[in-house]
Amino acid sequence: MEAMEKDDVDRILEQWAEERPDLDASPIGVFGRLSRAERVLDRALSRTFNRSGLVRGEFDVLATLRRNGEPYSLAPTELYRSMMLSSGAMTNRLDRLEERGLVRRSQDTDDRRGVRITLTEKGFDLIEEAVEAHVENEQRLLAGLSEEERLHLAELLGKLMSSMQTRRQAETHGSEN
Repeated sequence: MEAMEKDDVDRILEQWAEERPDLDASPIGVFGRLSRAERVLDRALSRTFNRSGLVRGEFDVLATLRRNGEPYSLAPTELYRSMMLSSGAMTNRLDRLEERGLVRRSQDTDDRRGVRITLTEKGFDLIEEAVEAHVENEQRLLAGLSEEERLHLAELLGKLMSSMQTRRQAETHGSEN
């Protein structure tokens, strides 16, 4: 394994080790880098979405509809649950996308009280182009890692997310008792 160049987080860890040798500050190595990576990622992803005339949230709505397959249509509740948003935030996104002709609202044929959100042809064409640019951008961002390293990182991040969600649920349920 090749030696990694020291980064800002390494310097922070060295400072804590010097000032507080009794403190295990190693979590800063993980979360400090995750935080910094998220800021870099957000800028890089936003630039790519902006080239398609979208913001991240709009991309997420269109991509969610697209990846669910034909007829590229979901109920608003299904959409916002899959994206972990409030219904108010989803409504605002849908309003903007509908104004631009990228989605349409229609009555749900299975539930007269319900509404369906469907990609329009214009929305489909845009998300096809945008998702290709998005994946190419993510490939570029991961170019410094081997395929094996990418898989390992994805596995570790999945494990971290799972453990944090389990802990959050336990804390939430514990506070309800």
